[in-house]
Amino acid sequence: MESFEKNSPIGLMDSGVGGLTILKQMISICPREDYIYFGDTKNLPYGEKTKKELIPIAKQIFDFFAEKKVKAVIMACNTTSATVYDELKDDYDFKIYPIIQIVSKCITADKKLSRIAVMATQATVNSHKYSQELSKNNPKIEVFEQACPLWVPIVENKITDYDEKQVVLEYLENVLKFHPQKIILGCTHYPYMLNKLVKYAPKELFINPAGIFAQYIKNDLKDKNLLSQRESGTVQYFASADPEEFRQNAKLFLEIKNTPQLAVL
Repeated sequence: MESFEKNSPIGLMDSGVGGLTILKQMISICPREDYIYFGDTKNLPYGEKTKKELIPIAKQIFDFFAEKKVKAVIMACNTTSATVYDELKDDYDFKIYPIIQIVSKCITADKKLSRIAVMATQATVNSHKYSQELSKNNPKIEVFEQACPLWVPIVENKITDYDEKQVVLEYLENVLKFHPQKIILGCTHYPYMLNKLVKYAPKELFINPAGIFAQYIKNDLKDKNLLSQRESGTVQYFASADPEEFRQNAKLFLEIKNTPQLAVL
């Protein structure tokens, strides 16, 4: 790669603000990089959509990043990593980092883990991508997947008045019956729910994949000699609908000073 490509930006995509958990980690460990974050608020939530619906949506966002001449795209969205990564990964020149495939590889490096639970969107659970990827790396591993369809709307809409027993405990009780050694929060929105989850189960039981994922990306960019040479980096934010609402919701994870640009796909 030429040196100017080292300084090309990194794209991050998600259906809304959840992927900011990944961006926050990336800024922390790779502060010299320029980032372009795309929140597809127009098509939120992804978790209820089919693969057929998601492929053209993701393609439009990848095309947007191609126009921005990014060196890499971080799929900071478990649902699209599960459903469209394999369909689109060979269609673009930039490096693509899908969260499920990479996090599964990192987690199964710990051979002591034999029972893993995943709490994720309905689309991610329907794809069984976590089961496939975890088993690919450790054939003896047992995986239990629990869909939590109510959680993304709660996070995106900043809903605080809800029946905690119905919204949190029913999902978690199903998972705990499996007696997992670890529970992967398999949607980037879900760390927001952690303060509720730890009322009913030990905090160390839960894995927030953001840190694992970001560290892998940094190491891979370094191996490929693609780390930025800039003194400091910048962040540009785009939303496909309601940019000001996106900025307000983003406060859950990251303070955004300026209203994101509206991106018309």
